[in-house]
Amino acid sequence: MSKLSELAKTIRSKNAGVDHITFDIVFDDQRIFEGVKDSGVMNKQTMADVFGISSDRITHFFVFEPGRAFKFSIARKTPAGGPGERDLFGCQQYAPLFDLEFRDLERPIN
Repeated sequence: MSKLSELAKTIRSKNAGVDHITFDIVFDDQRIFEGVKDSGVMNKQTMADVFGISSDRITHFFVFEPGRAFKFSIARKTPAGGPGERDLFGCQQYAPLFDLEFRDLERPIN
């Protein structure tokens, strides 16, 4: 088993307007990207489960083939910068993705 943090080149989150946080998971190895895509693990419901939210809060989820990336957005519970909001820039929300596991995938040894 390999963790997403071991497979992906970049895992990040960022503000996507006042109402959303967007996530990017980017791979530098085509074989690993294809393996992750073909595993079926990366989908809207899995992302909802990882973050402990309803899948209704995931407003966008897609695979961006030319960039070897997965992208999705989560609707914020409170507006960016509003009372009770915890991360104005949305840049510290990606950590739950690190431990997502994939079978039979390993990064090539360079």
